[in-house]
Amino acid sequence: MPLPKSSIFVTQSWTTFAISAAYLGTTSSISITQSKARRTSSISSPHCTLTRIITANLTQLFIVVGFGWAQDNLWPIATSLILPPIRLEFKPDRAPYLTLAQNIGLLVGAVFWGFGCDIFGRRWAFNATIAITAVFGLAAAGSPNFAAIGVFACLWSIGVGGNLPVDSAIFLEFLPGSHQWLLTVLSIDWALAQVFATLVAWPLLGDLTCEETDTICTKSQNMGWRYFMIVLGGVAMAMFFGRFVFFTLYESPKFLMGKGQDADAVKVVHEVARRNGKTSSLTLDDLAACNALALPGTTPQRSHAAAAVKRNLEKINTSHVKALFATPKLAYSTTLITLVWAFIGLGFPLYNAFLPFIQATRGADFGDGSTYLTYRNSLIIAVLGIPGCLLGGYLVEQPSIGRKGTLAGATVMTGVFLFCSTTALNSASLLGWNCAYNFMSNIMYAVLYSYTPEIFPTKDRGTGNAITASANRVFGIMAPIVAMFANLETSAPVYVSGALFLASGLLVLVLPFESRGKASL
Repeated sequence: MPLPKSSIFVTQSWTTFAISAAYLGTTSSISITQSKARRTSSISSPHCTLTRIITANLTQLFIVVGFGWAQDNLWPIATSLILPPIRLEFKPDRAPYLTLAQNIGLLVGAVFWGFGCDIFGRRWAFNATIAITAVFGLAAAGSPNFAAIGVFACLWSIGVGGNLPVDSAIFLEFLPGSHQWLLTVLSIDWALAQVFATLVAWPLLGDLTCEETDTICTKSQNMGWRYFMIVLGGVAMAMFFGRFVFFTLYESPKFLMGKGQDADAVKVVHEVARRNGKTSSLTLDDLAACNALALPGTTPQRSHAAAAVKRNLEKINTSHVKALFATPKLAYSTTLITLVWAFIGLGFPLYNAFLPFIQATRGADFGDGSTYLTYRNSLIIAVLGIPGCLLGGYLVEQPSIGRKGTLAGATVMTGVFLFCSTTALNSASLLGWNCAYNFMSNIMYAVLYSYTPEIFPTKDRGTGNAITASANRVFGIMAPIVAMFANLETSAPVYVSGALFLASGLLVLVLPFESRGKASL
């Protein structure tokens, strides 16, 4: 019998504790009933007695979830890298349409998979997102014209757009509370993905691409980007098989309980414990006992997909949104952080998505815009992102700087270096400014992803994250539109992007909350 709605949260708390115990090393049996007797006041006590190490199974989960983080940055970077050769071969009237198609797919993917994983299950979505990316990425290599590559970019981006919503949900729902810092560590996969993409692009696109100065560019002269798509699609397919064949992902117990499949939820907890060499005493009776905590008159949840859709639609109300504006200070904070995400959502892709194109065209003006140098420089720029992520993680814990200081400083400096890039008189100086830009922007993103959820109240954090992410994606769609009308061959898009970063940094300075060293709201 499915649990009443008001019992679900309490029951999930005990199941979360059971998962934590199942994943963390311990030699004794895990007693949920014993912990439950002490209620909330002692739920952390038995958890703290568990051995504080990550087992091999959780390490595997960390790796396969990292695939999603890597894919989330790999494919937008790939689009920016293939834009110059595609423009030379197909000669579209408006090349930024390719980036527009990608951003539309990312928005659709984020919305569809965000709701879909609550309806069809995390496990299905976890594998499907990366499979879709791989299939359409490989198919894109055979594109006969610009319209076709645009369609494929939109389709593979629908898969890419679901990676972070689905993978972060899975990771957090299986992750012991004492190790939630690992979610922040996953951001290193972003920087590594950019390095990998540019490392592959350098020989393929550098040697097998038409030159910027060529008046005629045929398919046979321009095969580099097609080989590049085959490599990236093959890597995505290998990651899919790594997830689907070599790693067993169990459905989230929280999702199973939400659909009324309590017996399956208990089975998952026991299986996770078994794989980690432990035992769990969680039983169906333990979950049923939580019925006593339900309010009178509650009704069981039905388990079919239609009921799941209805429950998710019921969640779309204004209560959580209103809570984010409940006090003047909280309303001020919510408004400002949403504006920060929106401005960065427009500023970052406005420059970053067209960076190889800008390097190639300006390099041609400098007399050294060869494709080889363009992609070599892209690799150098990408490498600078790795120390940026690491430095950001260090600075946020410094009392004199904190989250706000680090985020504001990195965001402002990102804009400053963009403005400075317009003063470059040769390719070497342009490369230097772009390296500085990428270094600071990686610090910015590393802090932004950790600071944002910390300043939202716990019970409304999902809504707050959804608002900021939606603002980011919607403004991201505007980036290629602005680029088309501002003319990529001028400095106008760079000035617009730089101004948006400067404005974002100033907004961060007036945010009311500093979350360093404090518990989240």
